[in-house]
Amino acid sequence: MGWPGDAGVRTAARAWQECLERERRMAGNTVEAYGRDLRQFLHHLQGRQGPPGIADLVALKPRDLRAFMAARRAEGVGGRSLMRALAGLRSFARHLERDGHGTVAALGAVRSPKVERRLPRPIPIAAARAMTGADVRAGETREPWILARDAAVLALLYGSGLRISEALGLARRDAPVPGIDAVTVTGKGDKQRMVPVLPVVAEAVAAYLAACPHPLPGEGPLFVGARGGPLSPRIIQYAVAAMRAGLGLPDSATPHALRHSFATHLLGRQGELRAIQELLGHASLSTTQLYTRVDAARLMEAFDAAHPRAGTAPIRPAPGSAERSRSR
Repeated sequence: MGWPGDAGVRTAARAWQECLERERRMAGNTVEAYGRDLRQFLHHLQGRQGPPGIADLVALKPRDLRAFMAARRAEGVGGRSLMRALAGLRSFARHLERDGHGTVAALGAVRSPKVERRLPRPIPIAAARAMTGADVRAGETREPWILARDAAVLALLYGSGLRISEALGLARRDAPVPGIDAVTVTGKGDKQRMVPVLPVVAEAVAAYLAACPHPLPGEGPLFVGARGGPLSPRIIQYAVAAMRAGLGLPDSATPHALRHSFATHLLGRQGELRAIQELLGHASLSTTQLYTRVDAARLMEAFDAAHPRAGTAPIRPAPGSAERSRSR
């Protein structure tokens, strides 16, 4: 789908995407999604008033944006996608403002749709441990070094709480092998943080290095594909999908779920929330606080399963609550 709008808008849109990739260093799929959302918005405007120019964008009214959001809702687009679309439009508007075209004031007057934050679904401890070892895939017709590689990547996700992009972004010279108890990773926004490395994780990485048949230059990637090139995240996703049936896990058991499990299992063993925030590289504590809700939900499940009166005992109001409700 080409860029709608006049020549000025098309030039600005391409420059904006290049800026997101090179200067902001956004993930490729995020840049692609933002670009798709902007194209859809420009097509929406073009269908109503003809090819929009930059002056038309600066002069937008809140009703123009609300009409676009309503049209997308009618097409079955959910709140999360609409929230991302607004974020992309605001990013493009900031780009226009930086280039001296003026402020798209309408975007500041439109609220993002409310979206219920999904609770992360942790993987059971026994299953998470099994996923980080090569034995669970022993029956597959894969080369042993590939099984060792996948196990090492998953061990970093569960043992150190890394994002898959962070694990695959490690250079060979930074390999966390036995004797190294921490590694520095580059996360979102190009921010670096140091995370601890458990001995069992370091051993898994060492086992992969010993088995890997490809040369691994110090400046090159630590984890490589079957032909020696950089390893794609999709390969690890396929590996986890292959394990799910054997371990009796749902589709929600993904590589990223191992990172969620790292946080939830730490919290369940009295891990301190601020420390977990630092380990995960969350910019906001509110993101990490999702895991307190996970832990509370698990606690209530245990209560319902174990308490003799669970499910049968009436819930009694606190003393005085009835009187307070009548007086309101």
